[in-house]
Amino acid sequence: MNWKTFAALLARDAHVARRNYLALMLQTLLQPLLFVFVFGQVMIRGGMMAASYKGMLLPGIMAIAMIFTGIQAVAMPLIAEFQFTREIEDRLLAPIRMEWLAVEKILAGMLQALMAGGVVLPSAWLLLGSGVGLRLDRPLAFASVAVLVALFSASGGLTLGCTIGQTNIGLMFSLVLAPMIMFGCAYYPWSALSSFPVIQKVVLLNPLVYASEGLRGTLAPQYPHLPIVVVLLVLSAVDGLLIALGLNRFRRKAVS
Repeated sequence: MNWKTFAALLARDAHVARRNYLALMLQTLLQPLLFVFVFGQVMIRGGMMAASYKGMLLPGIMAIAMIFTGIQAVAMPLIAEFQFTREIEDRLLAPIRMEWLAVEKILAGMLQALMAGGVVLPSAWLLLGSGVGLRLDRPLAFASVAVLVALFSASGGLTLGCTIGQTNIGLMFSLVLAPMIMFGCAYYPWSALSSFPVIQKVVLLNPLVYASEGLRGTLAPQYPHLPIVVVLLVLSAVDGLLIALGLNRFRRKAVS
């Protein structure tokens, strides 16, 4: 393993992300912050929701921002590099195993996802003001969930980027990401679906449920949430599956 080459590739992606950071953050945060403002301010000040809803909402918004950022940071460049610019061919000439190129993409996506999650919290706090009710009683559990969520978003981006065609990008957002968000327990706890038992069981197949519930359980444990141990186990299993699938798809795409 040529660590200098790996570090150079990571530094290049960091430079590109830094140049486009403002546009990336605006694209990533605009929709979540609009939801925060509408549900956390308009609905609450209008008396249609309890003020405590702010604390329940924010971890889910953080999960959405992290997942959107990681997927976009990895999937969109890969789709362009494989199918449009062919830039991936230059990277494949680097003195490094092709699998490590994919690992570098995952690591770069993880770092961007973690930064997006870190930006959401203070930004939403400014919109919501006091009374959010978040507390970090278990920092190690929170860090573990955040890393697993970032890894899920980046490895999911690798899999999608090596699977989705350039003409099907719109379908990726409308048929994959949109339903994932609406049934990902970001705007409500999983227990709120108890009136719909079939849906409550089906949504457990959605990894965003565990991301939202895990961040909610570590940032706002006073609200209903899935057990953190279950969240960590499921996210670890999903991450391992996506990494293996993404590396396989990347290898097949690179040699085809």
